This record gives sequence, structure tokens and C-alpha cells, in this order.
Amino acid sequence: MSDAPTFAALTPALWQSLWLTVRLAAISTAILLAIAVPLAGWLDRTRLRIAPWIEALVTLPIVLPPTVIGFYLLVGFGSNSLLGDAWRSVFGSTLAFSFAGLVVGSVIYSLPFAVQPIQNAIRDVEAALIEAGCALGATPRQVFWRVIVPAARNGVLTGAALSFAHTIGEFGVVLMLGGNIPGVTRVASIALYDETQTLNYPLAHSYALLLLVISFAMLMLIGALRRGARQRARPKLR
Repeated sequence: MSDAPTFAALTPALWQSLWLTVRLAAISTAILLAIAVPLAGWLDRTRLRIAPWIEALVTLPIVLPPTVIGFYLLVGFGSNSLLGDAWRSVFGSTLAFSFAGLVVGSVIYSLPFAVQPIQNAIRDVEAALIEAGCALGATPRQVFWRVIVPAARNGVLTGAALSFAHTIGEFGVVLMLGGNIPGVTRVASIALYDETQTLNYPLAHSYALLLLVISFAMLMLIGALRRGARQRARPKLR
């Protein structure tokens, strides 16, 4: 039997896991943008002594093993924790081993991949644009949302693309926090691992190929955004 992916291997379970993965990535990215844009702006302009600590905490998921993050999230979201008990009393279910728990974990794990590109783009906004907004009587909030954020839109889009791609490829955090519940927490990366463990290579190939295509497409999008930003910043020859 060939191990190559076939159309017969594209089972409903595969599409269910893939849809769950895309849904998780889309929801997490939307929440990440809502958090990362104001957070990046605050980190760029604040002079508070706590700022380096906040920035280090935000960046920590980049260097920390995903299983470590997943373990502490599992402990923090468990039914015996304060947060887990409060969640269960309100919603009637546990936050651990649920899709909502995966969303929260994904937001925490992917936060630096959203914040850093946006923060870098905000730092590159021309001072003249900010000064012009202030000179026209805009408040700092108005300058940020109407001048700085539009000027940093490529960084925002890059942060969104990186967050989406990073969530698509999550494994350690979702395995520790969500387990392997079909239709609830069994995302494509977990399903790929399971099929490999059972030596079902045709289906494993299908999962791997779909994830590869999605990841490659997101990288192409990020590259296009960066090239566009460089071309706009480059002075035009007359």
C-alpha cells in the first residue's frame, strides 16, 4: 500500500479537525489584534518602570517550551483553580479540555507574534505624521488610532498573519490544555500526531499536506506585506 495522500483519505474527521483548527486560529487572531494593537502602542510610548517586565512577560512564550505553558495553563484553568471554578460556576463547564480553553491558551501563546510586528511598525511611523496630528489638535488617543495605526497597517497585517499561522501549527499547548476530544479540541496537529502513532500514513500525509499548504500561503502573504512596506518606504528615483 502506498503512503501517499489520496482523496480516499480525506475523511469527515479530517475536515472536522481542519475546520476546528481554522476556527481556532481565526477567533484567536481576532482577539489577539484587539489586545496587541493597544498593547504595542502602550509599550512604545510608556515610560513606566514596569514596562520592561510587561514586555518580557509578553515575549516569554517565544523561548518557553510549549508544554511548560500548557502545563501551567492546565493547572490555572483546572476545576480546582480560582479561574476554573469561576468559569464553571458561570458557564457550567470546565475551561480546561474545552474549545474556549484552547482559545485562551492560543491567545497567550501567540501574543508575542502579534505584538512584536505591530510594535516595530509603530516605531517606524514618521515623527512628522504624529506631529502633524498633534498640531491639528488631535488628542493622543485620536493620533494613535487615526494616524499611527493606519500608518502601521502593514505591521498589523503581519502580526495577524503570524498569529494565524502560529495558531495553525500549535501542538504542545493544545495537547496539554485541550487533550484530544473529537469535534472539541482535536485540531489538525493533534490529529496528525494520532494518525502517525497508529501508522495510518495516508491520512497523516493528508493532514500534513494541508497544514503545509496553509502555512506556506501565510508565509507568502507575510513576505508580500514586507516587500510592499519596503517599496513604499524606499525613495522614488526621478
